[in-house]
Amino acid sequence: MNVTTRIAPPPGIDEAEWQIRCDLAALYRLVAHFRMTDFIYTHISARLPGPDHHFLINDYGTLFHEMRASDLVKIDLDGNRIETPGQSGKRVNAAGFTIHSAIHMARPDLMCVIHTHTQAGIAVAAQQDGLLPISQHAMKFYNCLSYHGYEGIALDLDERARIVADLGTNKAMILRNHGLLVGGTTIPEAFLEIYFLERACQAQIAAMSGGAKLVIPPPEVCAHTASQYVRDEPVHTNHCAMAWQAALRLIDPVTTDYRS
Repeated sequence: MNVTTRIAPPPGIDEAEWQIRCDLAALYRLVAHFRMTDFIYTHISARLPGPDHHFLINDYGTLFHEMRASDLVKIDLDGNRIETPGQSGKRVNAAGFTIHSAIHMARPDLMCVIHTHTQAGIAVAAQQDGLLPISQHAMKFYNCLSYHGYEGIALDLDERARIVADLGTNKAMILRNHGLLVGGTTIPEAFLEIYFLERACQAQIAAMSGGAKLVIPPPEVCAHTASQYVRDEPVHTNHCAMAWQAALRLIDPVTTDYRS
């Protein structure tokens, strides 16, 4: 991450964790920048390196545009808070723990998980046919988008197994009547996944609102387009990093206090 002001990690937090905290706080700010928030009710998490299976999630009640590296709460896969300096009094939303711990337990390849409740995302989640391949953004997810049926507010830990089973090997999923869920091998990749999925949902709702017949490209074109997004892994990784640096420039002129 390009930084204009380097803030040293507080006592008890090593450099690797502090970098992830800064990047995750920036991701919260970017989700707010692109208006993908739902007040205090959605979540973004990131796995920390090491054998302990700890991950970071938001302090319940902190708005996304306020998020700082020090606001993030370290928890284990059982929802226990791992005490670090400045963590006393912080809370974790139970439904957020259920959804995010499910993915982190089962998918070690997904370092970062984003869950949103946007208007467009909920609207597509309520449509029987789900996401339609009517835009280039949507075709990114052609044949690699999962669906999970609504079971109520995600407080039942038994639901974790069904969430994981429905996600399968994909990185993106629509939670029926609920919202969107994506994961990424890195924080920059997760950001691009939710950006494209959200834009695809916005385009679908806008196109359908016009009442005209929709144009859906042939299946072979949709499949070809999806393959173009993931054809070359080094290029994909470099593209994610480039887009991430560009995204950071959207928030850095406004504030850099997310690094505190």
